[in-house]
Amino acid sequence: MTSPTVPKSRTARLLPAVVAAVLVTATGFATARPELSDTEAADLASRYGFTSQALNEAPPGARSMRQVGPDVEHIRAWISAVGAAVGLTDHDGNGRSDDVCLVDPRDDSVRLFPAPGTGDRFTPRVLVPDSDYDDTMAPMGCVPVDLDVDGDTDYVVHYWGRSPVQFLNTGDGFRAVELIEPRQVWNSTTLNFGDVDGDGNLDLLVANYFPDNAKVLDPDAGPDDRMRMQDSMARALNGGTNRLLLSRPRGADQAPEWTDASAALPPEASQAWTLAIGLQDLTGDHLPEIYQAEDFGPDHLMVNLSTPGQVRLRTVKATRDLVSPKSTVLGHDSFKGMGVAFTYPDGAEMPTMLVSNITAQWGLQESNFAFTPTGPGTDLLSGDVPFIDRSEELGLARSGWGWDIKTADFDGDGTDEIMQATGFLKGEKWHWALLQELALGNDQLLKYPAAWPRFGPESNLSGDDHNPFWARTSTGRYADLAKHLHLDASDNTRGLAIGDVNADGRPDALVANQWQDSRLLLNTSTSQPRQTVLSLRRPASGGATTPAIGAQVVAQADNQPVQRAQLFPANGHTGVSSTELFFATGSGERAEYTISWLTPSGPRTGQITLPTGTHSVLLGDDGKITAV
Repeated sequence: MTSPTVPKSRTARLLPAVVAAVLVTATGFATARPELSDTEAADLASRYGFTSQALNEAPPGARSMRQVGPDVEHIRAWISAVGAAVGLTDHDGNGRSDDVCLVDPRDDSVRLFPAPGTGDRFTPRVLVPDSDYDDTMAPMGCVPVDLDVDGDTDYVVHYWGRSPVQFLNTGDGFRAVELIEPRQVWNSTTLNFGDVDGDGNLDLLVANYFPDNAKVLDPDAGPDDRMRMQDSMARALNGGTNRLLLSRPRGADQAPEWTDASAALPPEASQAWTLAIGLQDLTGDHLPEIYQAEDFGPDHLMVNLSTPGQVRLRTVKATRDLVSPKSTVLGHDSFKGMGVAFTYPDGAEMPTMLVSNITAQWGLQESNFAFTPTGPGTDLLSGDVPFIDRSEELGLARSGWGWDIKTADFDGDGTDEIMQATGFLKGEKWHWALLQELALGNDQLLKYPAAWPRFGPESNLSGDDHNPFWARTSTGRYADLAKHLHLDASDNTRGLAIGDVNADGRPDALVANQWQDSRLLLNTSTSQPRQTVLSLRRPASGGATTPAIGAQVVAQADNQPVQRAQLFPANGHTGVSSTELFFATGSGERAEYTISWLTPSGPRTGQITLPTGTHSVLLGDDGKITAV
């Protein structure tokens, strides 16, 4: 008996499905890679060590939920899930990055204080606007930056419910100055700074999440203040308007003159739901490219073609190949971008760009990104994108509900490790089914809060995640060593900041937690000698110096790979690192540093040889490099 013959037309119809099934199966086998054994992981973890100290404690009347507008009362936990932030700085001018600006959502405070164990060097302060501030507003981040270029540290605090405030350091206190006059109702989730137009002055990028004028935290919001959520889970373009403000300093203790250059942001990047901003010069012209990590839609990489006073930005998108899922192609992704960081493994001339996403098992099984370079950065100038995602291959694809992400060489071997903040809602009821139902719903309804299911105090969405600590193994893959380093507590973290808090030549980490105590992780690794710590400075007014934001360093030490770094401490979500760069020197006593920086008269490059240790290095406008 012969088998029935399938009609040719039906065979043709079935063939693509069969081929697709084979490819999916083959890809699954190809990407299933073995993890380290417990013994191997413990051996690798022996290179690292941390001691943990509390940065704060629950204030009197501490809360675990915010008041919100009536339209979003039933999703109050969702709305209340962000706001923890931390910045590490040298506030008192002692030459050490041992001062903390911490945002605690439990009482919506912004506190400035010496890091634990560094002495009572100044009286802790609370940063509060002088006027027009009430409980319909809440701080979302504290960014240390020398606004008036006088050598001391000022602060920009950004909020939900109002536009940001500049806190100018007057030596004996602060003078609060509105960033925008008159103030506006913004809902700002992150803020970054760098010289975008190349005129030698620092500019601000402010990412506004919920739509402008949305009174998210006002329980008395009326019909004219109706809230709108995102209009798509994958292509949302109805967020708040992102702002780019160019600065012109006006002297010590004076707020800069700000020029609104927001119109230069491409429309698709201007209205995205942005949660993180990364700056990095990728094309070699000393102008930082801008990476916006977007919630509910594709991230945006903007090539910087600006000239002083004239901002030109062009969005570029990678080309999809035959084997890459669309959502892993830069500029075509539909994931939930929460953080961005840059690292230069093995002395690569181009960075790997690391992006946090939601990667919850049995939840939204998305992927973190590790966009690795495939060509020179100058390709970006012609519209080509020399990056592909290798997160799965590198072991970085999945972690939890990701937020901030930072890189640092914690063991002094010349290779960065990676820390990531994770966690979302820490209730008692597993509510992923509700979120999945929402994600699969009709985008036409999504923007209306009434169409959302309840997310209240009882809701748990990735509430038991731990913050990964990824270290590179001998195979080139990364392994999460958090369990072996006792860093696997189920904290809900939002911001991370890196710096040498106790001045021992090793990078430490600050961890800003949501509705929980935040932490200081002091680095106790002894696997390598101390590193060289560079504080790069530029001339400021009155003979003072100020951080050389945007400076680039190539370090060459004996028996070490080439090391590269760029100074953009506010890269990421709501963690602002110190203005220090760390370099491994191995067994050698000296290393050569090639430093490039931008001056008002153009870019400069020079070399300096330094012994192992902590150094303040002055980058002169005349091109001279001096250890001071």
